[in-house]
Amino acid sequence: MDGASSLSGRLLVAMPGIGDPRFEHAVILVCSHDDDHAMGVRLDAPAPGVDLSAVLDRLDLPPFDTDLARPVLVGGPVERERGFVIHSDDWLSEGSSLPVGGGFALTGTRDALVAMGDPVGGPRRAVLALGYAGWDEGQLESELAENVWLVADADADIVFDLDHASKWARALRQVGVPEAGALSGQSGRA
Repeated sequence: MDGASSLSGRLLVAMPGIGDPRFEHAVILVCSHDDDHAMGVRLDAPAPGVDLSAVLDRLDLPPFDTDLARPVLVGGPVERERGFVIHSDDWLSEGSSLPVGGGFALTGTRDALVAMGDPVGGPRRAVLALGYAGWDEGQLESELAENVWLVADADADIVFDLDHASKWARALRQVGVPEAGALSGQSGRA
């Protein structure tokens, strides 16, 4: 797959009636997309009862000076115990960070968590998610052809801000859908 057709660095926005409760009103940042697979992290679903301070404590990492109550996201149904830091690409961990495009990167190592607490040397913006969404060869392309997802440009505020409840509606507006009610849960082809 050439870079022009890759969805890395773009958002997947779930259509109404997606048929999978794990992805109702989902907004997913695509972090990797090629001919063999796709991988992304959901941005709009805070993990119930889990915040950054709990994760840092569990991993025996020192607490940050700020943002300890910041929610941790449910990144997807795959490997839900594994953490992924989505961050601005102004900070990268040599050999560990995956630049995803659009000014974003993904790092799944402890040094990314440490860097999140460094206001000088760390990324300007970052969020921690547990788990990810994955697609096998051709699966995402098939879902796109069936109108399961809309594709939007990634916006840093949608990726990083704490207004999780409005992310789906804001992502829909980015693709020209002013109100979610204007979309049908039915798909078809003309």
